[in-house]
Amino acid sequence: MKISMSHGAGGEVMQGLISDIILGNLNNKQVNGGVGLDSLDDGATIPLGDYEIVVSTDSHTVNPIFFPGGDIGKISIAGTVNDVSMMGAKPLAITNAMVVSEGFSGEDFERIIKSMDEVCREVGVSIVTGDTKVMENDKLDSIIISTTGIGIAKRGQITRDSNLEVGNKIILTGSVGDHGISLMSYREGFGFETDLKSDVAPVWSMVEAALEVGGVKAMKDPTRGGIANALNELAEKSGVGMLLDEEKIPIKKEVHAASEMLGIDPYEVANEGKVIMGVEADKAEEILQAVRKTKYGKDAQIIGEVTNDKHVILETALGGKRILEAPIADPVPRVC
Repeated sequence: MKISMSHGAGGEVMQGLISDIILGNLNNKQVNGGVGLDSLDDGATIPLGDYEIVVSTDSHTVNPIFFPGGDIGKISIAGTVNDVSMMGAKPLAITNAMVVSEGFSGEDFERIIKSMDEVCREVGVSIVTGDTKVMENDKLDSIIISTTGIGIAKRGQITRDSNLEVGNKIILTGSVGDHGISLMSYREGFGFETDLKSDVAPVWSMVEAALEVGGVKAMKDPTRGGIANALNELAEKSGVGMLLDEEKIPIKKEVHAASEMLGIDPYEVANEGKVIMGVEADKAEEILQAVRKTKYGKDAQIIGEVTNDKHVILETALGGKRILEAPIADPVPRVC
């Protein structure tokens, strides 16, 4: 087997690589009974007294490194903070490792660092340690950033992918496809009457608001593979299905237009500032209103509910139904 781009795209091909080669060849994948690598959640946990330390790590190879709405620095911090947040943990600190190509612009490098600092200040996390390497430009054409996030939650309050129950409501915190479609459109040179921008942003404020209400069962940020992958992953891990109202899923007209031009399903495209939440039905409306009051949650919607089926099913505007399947691979590579 040879590694292809599909193996890093967040769909079924990537899941196969992780299960067959990575998990199959590692023995120690858990610490003191915490959430370990086998769970394939957004992060791992290390129990420590009355608390659990949450750790999540990610690498970023965005092309282009500067894009409408952000850059590789912004996405590297926001993405890692978001993974920690999905575990129900308050983000505290970041470690940062960078591999930079020889000849890379010093001005661009400083701009990236400033973007990282801006997100850190917004969320209240610190970059506490790091590493920087330079590689020959015939082996690396730009910059790769790897970040590890550290957060904390009270023991027993970690949010797991596998916690959904029949009857739970599904909340989506905003429009889908913005990040991946905006990058692809920018790369291909498409223009729109209204500029489409990435949604890259830290989601902790929305998560914190929901957790304060209570009743949050599971969370996922729909990055690689989009909401199609995230919804199916939540359903599969929990052993449930979902019935979703397609008319309730927010999607911008620019995303519709670009998706049609590019032949891409926006449900399979990466988002970088959205959350899918499975919540208790009697708390759903209160959580929705709390999320809508935050900086990034004004377009949040209840899009469906958890069922005892084994499929994620979309109910269309015409009253028909179709199965929303997990993608084989992300149709827009190198966007996160």
